[in-house]
Parts: sequence; structure tokens; C-alpha cells
Amino acid sequence: MKRFIIAALLAVTVSVIHAEEKVVIALAGDSTVASYKEPGIAGWGQVIGKLFKDNAEIKNFAVGGRSTKTFIAEKRWEKLLESKPQYILLQFGHNDSHGKGKPESTDASTEYKEFLRKYVDDAKNAGAQIIFVSPMHRRTFKNGKLTMELLPYVNAMKEIAKEKDIPFIDLYNSSGTLFESLGDEKSGHLSCKPKDRTHFSPEGADKMAELVVEGLKSCGSDITKYLK
Repeated sequence: MKRFIIAALLAVTVSVIHAEEKVVIALAGDSTVASYKEPGIAGWGQVIGKLFKDNAEIKNFAVGGRSTKTFIAEKRWEKLLESKPQYILLQFGHNDSHGKGKPESTDASTEYKEFLRKYVDDAKNAGAQIIFVSPMHRRTFKNGKLTMELLPYVNAMKEIAKEKDIPFIDLYNSSGTLFESLGDEKSGHLSCKPKDRTHFSPEGADKMAELVVEGLKSCGSDITKYLK
């Protein structure tokens, strides 16, 4: 009986220690992920921390205007890896899709894929689990339907996730379902400004964060043990 009680106490102690383990979750991305000081605008990376337990530390390295190419060129990726995260959520595509000749643009079928492979390889070498998050839809409607200019980048990211056997969250699909269910006018409150079809209000950022978390729950990553 005494041994049983001791064993039970040890099991509880180990469980408590495990539950209190600190974990660093780093975010790489663009303006739709970034944190803002000014009111009225937010990225999902700014608000997603409240959906995790207290022992999860969110470090948001996302910056507006960046792409898979420029995030590396500016050594922001290097700085992120120096923070020694256990998990990395990475979302790029909006700025990669900009017109050819712009410094941030990449071709979906070539450069974009190569940069994504580099992110995966670097993360694995650093001992971190990387999770791809596809770019969400721009809230741009045509004849009642969302436009699909980002689809080549979403498909490319999905292909590399499968090739590299890493978790993938299809935020493009889930955000598109949300926007179309509300429609153009009724989804307007999710944007930071009436004519802005890319960036989010705090409420919109909360919605995107919720969709990311829903994706985390089904993507096969053990990061879910840190969710509330």
C-alpha cells in the first residue's frame, strides 16, 4: 500500500512538472501575422497567445511586407532560430505573390518552393518542429465569390509540406469558408479599414487565430498539448 501511494505521488509530480514545462513558439510571417501598437489593426500572431496555456511563450517575428525571400535576406529567419523555439508557425504568400521585379516577389512553382524547403531543413537542423500555415484569402470578392490569386502559393506550400512530411494548416480554405459564409458586406468588420482587403481588425485577427488553432488540432502536431 505504501509503495502504491509513493508511486502515485511520483506520477502526479511528474505530471505537474510536465505541465509546467516552458515552450517557445516562434512565428514567421508578414503583416497578417505581425503585431501592431496602433489600435484598430492586428495580426493573428499578436492575439494567438491567449489560446495557449501559460507555459507557452509566443515570440512573433512576423513583419509587414516580408516574403519567403526577404525574411531570410534580412536575417530575420536567422534571428528567429537564435531564439531556440521548439515550434515554428510559418505563413508566407501574400507578398511572394506581388508582381515580378519587386524584391519580395517569388515564383510559386520554383523560388517559393525552394525557400520553403530551406525553412524546413533549417528548422529541423535547429531541433524545432515547423508547421506551415497557408496564406489566408484576401477578402476580395468578384460576383459574390472570393478571388483566387493566392491559390498557386497555397498549393505549392501544400506540396512541400507533403514532400517534407510536416504539418500543414490550410488557412486559405478555412478563411475562405468564413468570408463567403458571411459575404462581402457582413465580413467587413473583420478588416481594419473599409477598403482594406488584406489586413485585419482585432476581431478579424481573433478569428484568424481561432482558425489557426483549429488547424493545429487536426494537423498531427503535439503542439496541441500546450493549447487551452
